[in-house]
Amino acid sequence: MDPLSSISEELAEINGQIADIFRALSNGFQKLEKIKDVNRQSRQLEELTGKLRECKRLIKEFDREMKDMESRNDPDTNKMLNEKKQSMIKELNSYVALKKQYATNLENNKRVDLFDGPNEELHDDNVLLASSMTNQQLVDHGNQMMDETDQAIERGKKVVQDTINVGTETAAALKAQTEQMSRIVNELDSIHFSIKKASQLVKEIGRQVATDKCIMALLFLIVVGVIAIIIVKLVNPSNKDIRDIPGLAPPAPSRRLLWIPNQETS
Repeated sequence: MDPLSSISEELAEINGQIADIFRALSNGFQKLEKIKDVNRQSRQLEELTGKLRECKRLIKEFDREMKDMESRNDPDTNKMLNEKKQSMIKELNSYVALKKQYATNLENNKRVDLFDGPNEELHDDNVLLASSMTNQQLVDHGNQMMDETDQAIERGKKVVQDTINVGTETAAALKAQTEQMSRIVNELDSIHFSIKKASQLVKEIGRQVATDKCIMALLFLIVVGVIAIIIVKLVNPSNKDIRDIPGLAPPAPSRRLLWIPNQETS
């Protein structure tokens, strides 16, 4: 049973997957040593490279899970997990170095196959048969060998030209992507600036609306006060405690009719 299971099921599962990949890498590189064909070696190396990428991804995932649990674990557990991660990284780096070594050897073998002329056995046979050839046959054979050499050189030139073309296309694509990323960054800056200005405008509008509301409330109170004074003045015009409102005529005084009795004529 994996001791990591007592700490986390996720860590134990990731550790098991990484261990499976390490076993597959070990068996794959042992198999690669026994393969002589260059094309089969290339395919096997590509398969091992994919496993190396997957192992690197799992180690990163292991590190993320470990950091998420770091605050909940005790120091000894964190130390053990960190040592486990370092061990995984060290083993992965050893396989990466082995892969680079095989890739270099494979590239050298491809160059040898590309530029080599006829194989050694055929060359030895030609040497043995040279004594029995006529002068014309020797000339023809020499011309054939030169033609084969020229073909090998042309193949080499084609490979170099294809490599240059691929490099040019890659550089153009990278340049286009860089320009596109630059435009995206500029657009993001513009959007950020617009959002910032919009936020400031919203705040100013909010402050203006709040000010307008205060003014309207004050005006409303003044109007209500004026109306109240007018009503009180109309209801009780004799109340001297209430001052007249400027611009408003005081209420007209009520007329008092004097009654004079008629004198009786004698």
